[in-house]
Amino acid sequence: MFGIENAQSLCGLAVTLGLCWAISENRRRFPWRLALGAVAIQVGLVLLLFGAPPARSALQAMSGVVDGLGTATQAGTRFVFGFLAGGDQPYPVGEASLLFIFGFRVLPVILVICALSALLWHWRILRWLTRGFGVLFQKTMGLRGPPALAVAATVFMGQVEGPIFIRAYLERLTRSELFMLLAVGMACVSGSTMVAYALILKGVVVNAAAHVLTASLISAPAGVLLARVIVPPSERERSEDFDHGSLKDYASSVDALITGTSDGLTIVLNVGATLIVVVALMAMADQILALLPPVAGAPPSIERGLGLVFAPLAWTLGIRWSEAPAAGSLLGVKLILTEFTAFFKLTQLSPAAFSERSRMIMTYALCGFGNVASVGINVAGYSVLVPSRKAEVIGLVWKALAAGFLATCMTASVVGALPARLFGS
Repeated sequence: MFGIENAQSLCGLAVTLGLCWAISENRRRFPWRLALGAVAIQVGLVLLLFGAPPARSALQAMSGVVDGLGTATQAGTRFVFGFLAGGDQPYPVGEASLLFIFGFRVLPVILVICALSALLWHWRILRWLTRGFGVLFQKTMGLRGPPALAVAATVFMGQVEGPIFIRAYLERLTRSELFMLLAVGMACVSGSTMVAYALILKGVVVNAAAHVLTASLISAPAGVLLARVIVPPSERERSEDFDHGSLKDYASSVDALITGTSDGLTIVLNVGATLIVVVALMAMADQILALLPPVAGAPPSIERGLGLVFAPLAWTLGIRWSEAPAAGSLLGVKLILTEFTAFFKLTQLSPAAFSERSRMIMTYALCGFGNVASVGINVAGYSVLVPSRKAEVIGLVWKALAAGFLATCMTASVVGALPARLFGS
């Protein structure tokens, strides 16, 4: 039933829209119809995925698929790295949980999924799925064909990989459409990281794989809406058919497998290197703050500060006030560091820190590329894809970060406003 906590989540919907309207380039052109349509699409997809018995069964089966991918990946990882990747240990192990090493358990999954995604694209399975969602976004949200296709591709392929599929059109996109692609890229995640997140959250969030997949799907409409609020569409945008010749292609299955593996290696190196740097910088900042006098009986830290700043926003998503500081800290870590770091910190919290509902809401709020590191990734990626618009991208990317970050908060609010029994809790 609809209760106080559900109504509380609606506050988050109003706050996210209000914040984006406040930084809008034209506050008199608020897209009311698009706002209603985007929320309706989000609610409709959630009801379909969790309410329809066949879809719900498929989502529940996702846990088995994720486990299977993890097991298969570990077989290859152990072949290369031996006992370091969790194989038979040459010495007694006192704490088995310590064998979960990010570099050997999560990063290899990204590599395998990238190769598998390229293969499924070549076999036209993922291609038709992407086209289907492209048509959905085109018909329901008024997007032109190529941007709609790029938005759909971004959901499955990633923030820079998605726009590759319409590379020939990037030069001709309006400023609003270019901003929309940047924002949606930061609101969603890629297929490879979805599986990685599900592995991280396994045992902490009930049916984690289903929630992570749903989060990325329904954050796309939120990203489109908030992008349109901040940078309203141009009057010259008109409906346009798909140009199938602009789609990415591979010469053969072998070419898809090799190219996908190569692309995956680039992503793995970027994720690993980024995590090393940002975690190190945060540790350095905490060491400096530790020199200051204690505050409330504990040394000041980045996490504590972020918790205070983002606690009110966390509360509007539907989080209890007693849990809001911890939730706000996770939101801040996601924004300043990465969603990987935030998800790991979520798993490290004691079971009493969050209720089951709060853990689910935070899964949606954290599931997106909206972090500072993505600013550099997008500038670098678009500088290669469309070098003539590099200066324009630089001028838009920070606002896109705000839109992407708030889009996942909007998604969390919508999910929090729905009855808990829909999700089996």
